[in-house]
Amino acid sequence: MAIIFKLTNIQYADGEKYRSLSEHLTLRNDTIFANRGNVFSDDGSLLATSMSQYEIRMDAYTVDSKIFEQNIRSLSVELSKMLGNSASSWETKIRKAKSNKNRYLFITRKLGYSDYMKIKSFPIFNLGMYKGGFIAEQSTVRAHPLGKVAERTIGYDDYRGAPGIEGAFRSYLKGKHGWRMKQKIAKGQWKPINDNNEKEPIDGKDIVTTIDVNIQDIAHHSLLRQLEFYDADHGCVVVMETKTGEIKAISNLGRNSSGNYYERLNYAIGESHEPGSAFKVMSMVAALESKVIDTSTIVDTGEGKYRMYGRFINDSHRGGYGKISFAKALEVSSNIGFARLIEENFGQNPEKFINSLKSMHLNEYLDLPIKGEGKPEIPAPGEKKWSKNALPSIAYGYNLSLTPLQILTFYNAIANNGEMVKPRFVKEIRTWDNHVEYFGKEVINPAICSKETIGKVQAMLKNVVVRGTGQKLFSESFSMAGKTGTARTEYWKEDWDSKKLYISSFTGYFPAENPKYSCIVVIHKPKVETGYYGADVSGPVFKDIAQKIYTSNHIINNIDNNSPNFTSVKDNYNSYYTISNQELKEIPDVKGMAGMDAISLLENLGLKVNFEGKGKVVEQSINAGENLIKGAIIFLKLT
Repeated sequence: MAIIFKLTNIQYADGEKYRSLSEHLTLRNDTIFANRGNVFSDDGSLLATSMSQYEIRMDAYTVDSKIFEQNIRSLSVELSKMLGNSASSWETKIRKAKSNKNRYLFITRKLGYSDYMKIKSFPIFNLGMYKGGFIAEQSTVRAHPLGKVAERTIGYDDYRGAPGIEGAFRSYLKGKHGWRMKQKIAKGQWKPINDNNEKEPIDGKDIVTTIDVNIQDIAHHSLLRQLEFYDADHGCVVVMETKTGEIKAISNLGRNSSGNYYERLNYAIGESHEPGSAFKVMSMVAALESKVIDTSTIVDTGEGKYRMYGRFINDSHRGGYGKISFAKALEVSSNIGFARLIEENFGQNPEKFINSLKSMHLNEYLDLPIKGEGKPEIPAPGEKKWSKNALPSIAYGYNLSLTPLQILTFYNAIANNGEMVKPRFVKEIRTWDNHVEYFGKEVINPAICSKETIGKVQAMLKNVVVRGTGQKLFSESFSMAGKTGTARTEYWKEDWDSKKLYISSFTGYFPAENPKYSCIVVIHKPKVETGYYGADVSGPVFKDIAQKIYTSNHIINNIDNNSPNFTSVKDNYNSYYTISNQELKEIPDVKGMAGMDAISLLENLGLKVNFEGKGKVVEQSINAGENLIKGAIIFLKLT
């Protein structure tokens, strides 16, 4: 009777409670994760996508002893082939795990799908989880098919934070998760209750960026090469389409503790610093717009050293430039010329000069969707950073700070006949072939100054390259316009005189007539002994980018039709063809041959070839005429 009473009580009085508890223990909602959207370049190349990776473990204890002994050797051999280490070491490791009743032995991680399917077919593992102890844990990772291209700008969205495009457009990319009801069955397995998901996941939308992978590749490698040559701390380069503001390339490279360069921080967007001589163009525009100074106004720069308010201002040219025009002061980048003209004409009313700069939006954020934009700072009278030296210092690019992208936006406006457009990283949002949202050109200021001033500044920037501080960059094949920049940095440190540090830059556009692209290159702390002037350090990167874009995008209409001389090529071919068609029993003389021809010839004769250098062969370790022994190692020196 007691038992009957208790059953009745459980069934009716506490029935709802136990039914709810049973459902809680045997039913669950499994999340079905939505696929994150992809990030594409402007031509559809994949910049970021989600892909599965697998971590493999083994329940060594659950495998039947007979099956284990029959297959452990063959499993170890396959693991050795795929993952490295000897078969014996794998066998020892797995046997030890079985002996210790290890049910979660680590095998490997970060396997792609094809490798996962391959390892799943190995002996023992092919019996599955319960008989073969095979445990595979799947996770989704963000992959970048083109490697480290614009990595900081593309960004990420995970435990580290959400910088770059991935973070700025996360609401579009992440999608919406779904879920499916499952019931617990025997052996701890979970089986779907219904044929369909209770809630279907909605995949994230795709982002089409403005990045041109070809220009990005050119910019990245050109910057990297120069950073390595000058042993610089870090640097950045940005290429912008003049009319639209679309960012076609952006590379930010810094050094790690091993001295290798990688996309460390987004310097172009986030690093605000004193621009130095690059700011003289802004000062020139503000001065011309005031109508108190013209390009022909004469200034005495003396012998290259001038004292103002208790400190000396120096020009880079020894002996100075003497009396020169304001236009010439920009071409040769005279600090004294700019400091004197701005101080003498605006010293009694500095607000007029500062307000002119601010009217061109130079003190305003660009309001980029990407987080972390550096603060633009241009002090005004009455503020903490203002002093007697502030005005002349600002005139030639000190006592203020701007980011590289903010500087480039201004130069791009000069190239764009005065129209200042907002830098743009994303073209549109898409789902498959469906257009969701388009991001068009945004105009910050339709005219930063008069057309007259624009015309004068464009002519001066062209002359900087033709006959000024950028003269080393001049090329008759294509035209460029721009301004060099060499700024002292960390000069407030006591040991600066013995450990000088500079920021080298070049900012401009190309072609000089009807510009298509603007570009800025900034390199921090190059090795002073190698060089530090903007024309030497950053200028070559700018020229390299411009030259390669010219040749690949056909900006120019006329190409010199000069036929190259192929005589040397024909001689190399004839020499290689003659020797390769002989049945040789002796070591041939390959001195003077092109390296790739010599290597090909010797390897075809059965020799193993090691070499150093590039170019033509100047030395061979086995002398010509010695007996030919297949498998022998021959060393070549190329130069």
